[in-house]
Amino acid sequence: MFDLLMELPLFRGVSHDTMKNIVGMAKFHFLKYPEGAVVVKENSPCTHITFVISGSVRLTTTNNNGRISVSQTLRAPDVIAPDFLFGRATNYPCRAVALEPSGVLQISKADYIKILNADPVFMFNYLNVISMNAQKSVVGLMSLTSGSLEERIAFWVIALTQPSGENIAIECPLRNLCAIWGVQRSALVDALTRMRDYGVESFGPSGVVFSSRKKLLDMLQEHPEMGGSNGENVDEKS
Repeated sequence: MFDLLMELPLFRGVSHDTMKNIVGMAKFHFLKYPEGAVVVKENSPCTHITFVISGSVRLTTTNNNGRISVSQTLRAPDVIAPDFLFGRATNYPCRAVALEPSGVLQISKADYIKILNADPVFMFNYLNVISMNAQKSVVGLMSLTSGSLEERIAFWVIALTQPSGENIAIECPLRNLCAIWGVQRSALVDALTRMRDYGVESFGPSGVVFSSRKKLLDMLQEHPEMGGSNGENVDEKS
């Protein structure tokens, strides 16, 4: 059990003794979900930090009018939207559904605060995650006005997904994506075609599927004209 907990994002780097003290101090709620069950409801209050400890879940974030949605798969061990536990907006931005029988660990905000104060490693892990997410959003927004189309697409996807997200899909008519990025359909198709070696698996009238988020980061780092390094560690897993 301790080995499992120490593999969770935000808990990595602590000792067994520290973890034993944490387990005795905070309440850990272990939950099981069958395939297809809703783990997190979109816009529900984020009152607990939620870890996926077994199986996998599909996260979907949808805009207000329902015309654009971005989906990604998280596999254990991982954490769901940790940057929404604190701050002004503390509702989950996404819906999480179990893709298979899955296990979840929930820790209340009050108990998680105790954990953060118990050891600097916990605090540094959490601060690194929320800082990284804030920084990638700023860089991504700036790229929308000055970057190449490939760069804008990559940053847009990176900003809306977690570092460990897999099988990313944008469900949105291509004509709407053209409006978002301010380009002609032919330019968007050409850019997505060029990006096939960098994570674009397929695209069509209804949206785009990305096989790898890491390849998008690799593209930005390999080609300075596409944005260079965006400050995110490509090997980091939340």
